[in-house]
Amino acid sequence: MALLTGPLPMVPPAGQGSGAGKDSQPAVVALGGGHGLAASLSALRLLTSELTAVVTVADDGGSSGRLRDELGVLPPGDLRMALAALCDDTDWGRTWRDVMQHRFKSRNGSDGPLDNHSMGNLLIVTLWELLGDTVDGLKWAGALLGARGQVLPMASVPLTIEGDVTSHGEDGGSEVRTITGQAKLAVAGHVDNVRLLPPNAPACPEALEAIELADWVILGPGSWYTSVLPHLLLPELRQALCSTPARRVLTMNLALDTYETKGMTAADHLRVLQRYAPEFTVDVVLADASVVADRAELQEAAAMIGAEVVLGKVGGPSGRPVHDPLRLAAAYHDIFGDR
Repeated sequence: MALLTGPLPMVPPAGQGSGAGKDSQPAVVALGGGHGLAASLSALRLLTSELTAVVTVADDGGSSGRLRDELGVLPPGDLRMALAALCDDTDWGRTWRDVMQHRFKSRNGSDGPLDNHSMGNLLIVTLWELLGDTVDGLKWAGALLGARGQVLPMASVPLTIEGDVTSHGEDGGSEVRTITGQAKLAVAGHVDNVRLLPPNAPACPEALEAIELADWVILGPGSWYTSVLPHLLLPELRQALCSTPARRVLTMNLALDTYETKGMTAADHLRVLQRYAPEFTVDVVLADASVVADRAELQEAAAMIGAEVVLGKVGGPSGRPVHDPLRLAAAYHDIFGDR
């Protein structure tokens, strides 16, 4: 088990990455969704511009869910957040990032048709309708932001996450409920037997190609059952992740005891991945030491998926369970350089 200690190393400037040689940038694919993927991208963009985000498309809540239901499109919200995380660090990029992230609020608390819609979601769906192609639409949105990398959906069609949740009554009995939909499942309680619908949906071809050509693949952080695991539930994507010659890093969450992972340890999180995708192996498990109660247990679980455990301080100074981009970038930099 490796432990990152001492001062943070300097993050190399663009073009000085280590994964593909000293004079070239590593090609990195980061997979996930929501705030977890955005945190990973905010760190990785400091190391390379050869960066691809592969994003879950099962969101069915809020603005994304409404657009998905009304227009039959992929839910754009997590795609929008990934684009915003990759925006150019200039007044132009930051302004368009803020435009993309802007949400409309109806006056006097009324529930108007634009209430809580994200401007970026509307813009992305507009590009999809005008261009007739999901990937092309995301490229145009990325060009507007000056995005440092590309954003792709994990699948070519909207997905639905379904899972079984066990609830315990006061009489000691238990009841298993089937919960359909990402928004409901994420807050329903401890999740078991999660699955994707349709089960054999086509993966995004460009995402499969990016994974095949990558030097490094980063999975997580993010909601374990609804943002991380779905990438291993889609058959074509799971096959790509298992067969790629790239090295694989699994980034652990800073908050382990969430609604959907209640009572689970860091080692339990790894066992979940092994249960659903026993053929999937990892080179490095990156975790913050502050959330690992039993290091020996984590190391044993990591060895079962072929991984070395690297512990480092990657959380922000506020104490909230949010990854700090600079600390996370430094940890990734050390991992890329040491292997």
